[in-house]
Amino acid sequence: IDEIDAVGRQRGAGLGGSHDEREQTLNQILVEMDGFDTNTSVIVVAATNRPDILDPALLRPGRFDRQVTLDRPDIKGRKAILEVHIKGKPLHTSVKLDTIAKQTPGFSGADLANLVNESCILAARRGKKKVTMSEFDEAVDRVIAGPERKSRVISEREREVIANHEAGHALVGYFLPKADPPYKISIVARGMAGGFTRFLPEEEHHIYTKTQFQDMLAAILAGMAAEELVFGEATTGPQDDLDKATRLARQMVTQWGMSERLGPRTFGRKEEMIFLGREISEQRNYSEKVAEEIDDEVLHIIERSYKAATNALKENRSKLERMVEVLLEEETIEGESLQAILAAEPGKETQELAKAEKKPTTEAADGSPEKPPVKPPQPGLAWEAPSRLDLDQSS
Repeated sequence: IDEIDAVGRQRGAGLGGSHDEREQTLNQILVEMDGFDTNTSVIVVAATNRPDILDPALLRPGRFDRQVTLDRPDIKGRKAILEVHIKGKPLHTSVKLDTIAKQTPGFSGADLANLVNESCILAARRGKKKVTMSEFDEAVDRVIAGPERKSRVISEREREVIANHEAGHALVGYFLPKADPPYKISIVARGMAGGFTRFLPEEEHHIYTKTQFQDMLAAILAGMAAEELVFGEATTGPQDDLDKATRLARQMVTQWGMSERLGPRTFGRKEEMIFLGREISEQRNYSEKVAEEIDDEVLHIIERSYKAATNALKENRSKLERMVEVLLEEETIEGESLQAILAAEPGKETQELAKAEKKPTTEAADGSPEKPPVKPPQPGLAWEAPSRLDLDQSS
């Protein structure tokens, strides 16, 4: 039985009273699975993504007495899933599944299947007989942010604002120690976003510290900080950044006990309508005074991270300007070219960038010269918190 929550929701808590047809169906399932007659040799397997709303009688021993949790795959799981989906696909020798698995944390099995399909479509469109690493790299961008919108007309002034915004995200992500380093920046419009930045995490994270969140917030707010630093005022571009930053800071205070002022406790209790199966309200189990303190603490956390982002940008203003200059000319910077700009000493950016661009090229499957594959990035925008935190995309 797939989507067992359709009939297995907890009884007596719905909007339709306690005797609707859904409850009669559930009662019959309970009887069939383990009623007075237990001689039938039938094994029932069911699936749901909402085990929290199932009726307790359905989960007791004798019915569904064994529960298997299927989480998003880790790096080894992603590689194994990719090996399944590439069967029968003509891959170039440059394709490294380890590399692709590393750049796709948070991807589900369906996302990885879509990634392989997108790569094959791109290779066919480009007239290649084999799928190369460049197709996989482009496919990751497509899965995360959508296809390029080259038809979108953007003025030079707006391109400059977007370039500073994206360069700000990358710069702060690189120089703050607990933030994930950037891998790719682009000012080519995708979906509703004017540009995007991708991270390459050094390792997968399953738990996070307060310091990591503060650096993550600084990277989220760095786009707005760069706009204010360069142009004197921010645009509407950081709207999604501000939304993510506010939600993350509020979670730090109300869910994870990371507030020095309010201490290690949680605030608020979520209430759900079981029949509808979705969260509709949050019950406040604290006073108006505490609510004001929560708001003050959220603002304090955001302001502290914003200040850290601004300071990092001021200290590395020359690198910000160099990155914007290259972005406006080439529209995309990634891999070694990006690292050359970020790691170079003042005045040496040009030489380092030239060295990175003079790396020997390999031949693609169709014989055309192609740059060697470089270490790929984490899917996600530079201002995106981890998928486990349910936070996502910017403009």
